[in-house]
Amino acid sequence: MSNILIIKHGSLGDIAQACGAIQDISENHKDEKIHLLTTKPYIEVFKKNPFIADVILDKRLSRFNLIYLYSLMRNIKKLKVQKVYDLQNSSRTKFYQRILFPNSGLNKWSSSETTLPNDKTKEEFDKKPVLDRFDHQLKTSGLSTKNTMFPDFSWACSDIKDLKEEYNLDKYIVLFPFCSPHLDHKKWPYYNELINLIKNKFQDQYKIVIAPGPLELNDAKKYNAISILNKGNPIDISQLSSLIKESSFVISNDTGPAHMTAHLNVKGLTLFGSHTTAYKVSIEREKFKPIQVSDLSKLSAEKVLEKINLA
Repeated sequence: MSNILIIKHGSLGDIAQACGAIQDISENHKDEKIHLLTTKPYIEVFKKNPFIADVILDKRLSRFNLIYLYSLMRNIKKLKVQKVYDLQNSSRTKFYQRILFPNSGLNKWSSSETTLPNDKTKEEFDKKPVLDRFDHQLKTSGLSTKNTMFPDFSWACSDIKDLKEEYNLDKYIVLFPFCSPHLDHKKWPYYNELINLIKNKFQDQYKIVIAPGPLELNDAKKYNAISILNKGNPIDISQLSSLIKESSFVISNDTGPAHMTAHLNVKGLTLFGSHTTAYKVSIEREKFKPIQVSDLSKLSAEKVLEKINLA
């Protein structure tokens, strides 16, 4: 049995988006063993993925840390990998290519660069939607792609019966009012106003919950919603997947949980300002819709409430 290596470092939204491509790679290499190289936050969730046989940790230390780099490259070379599918397509993974397979092309290393259309520059190609780029990469690599355009993240879910009993959750709406500190331009400012409108409209039919991450615990106190925690700590990715999957509706900034929601086939809305488009990040699905505006500060809570469909 030969070995196939997939590289996907993150982020959380990217992990959800890539799961269809990972499934297609696995199904096109049924007689090979699939290894995946990723970073620490995603090790445990990827161990649940049924299309991956082995998960390898990349600490992503400095390229000048020669001892670490030598150790990582040696461990990968020991696998005698038949082919690498680079789904990260970063400068770092291009650097790995030069070490592992210098001067290699598509026969050994599938990436957005080795599969680049003849009539496109890398900058032009990167303007296409994320899933379209994955689809092109895999098709040009000779694979059949049944799942790439339709990622299903439900494999990541775990049993949250105890959590739901602890918080007495039956029907509930999940809000994700957070974003990374350096991405404040993605943050819609009127979640508390929306919470009040939802409570006035639906009374006690739905609980309103949030699921803060490790850096969001203090920020969560600003919102008039139930913070879902596991023994005082943030829930993990698998628990978060289930919390989303079993919800009635999700409303989110353009963050990782929004992409999870899209690929868990859950009803919801994601709120976009001018930083990018929903089209480019491939987030719109049958049940999950974007609201795109030029200025998030001018998107009222009333307008968002109008788009909430709980039927």
